[in-house]
Amino acid sequence: MAQPAVPQRVPVPQRVPVPQRVPVRQILPWAVLALVLGAALLYFVGAEQGATSLFGGTWVHEFTHDGRHLLGFPCH
Repeated sequence: MAQPAVPQRVPVPQRVPVPQRVPVRQILPWAVLALVLGAALLYFVGAEQGATSLFGGTWVHEFTHDGRHLLGFPCH
């Protein structure tokens, strides 16, 4: 029997990717850490001055001064 000039394609079964489950116990500590760090960052950039100041002096205010203006917090 003669071979065809163009080889015939054999259908290849496609694999369907199955999503992996990520347990909440692995995500929860990182989510809590991100929340605490985000809250601390928001406090220092947005509220660390004047009557709510935890640290004396103006060094925290000066360190976060440009970040305050960038995020829209008034500081003057």
